[in-house]
Amino acid sequence: MSIRFEIIKECKKTKARLGKLYTSHGIIDTPVFMPVGTQATVKAMTPRE
Repeated sequence: MSIRFEIIKECKKTKARLGKLYTSHGIIDTPVFMPVGTQATVKAMTPRE
């Protein structure tokens, strides 16, 4: 599985970045809140959230 991150824009003052994360499952615009759970253990959120 190949993952690639492309920086679209970077703030010179704070170094904050706007970018895209490319995975085999699709493209994710960043910054983004991405809950991570191992073996499907995200218990506080529904799949729609």
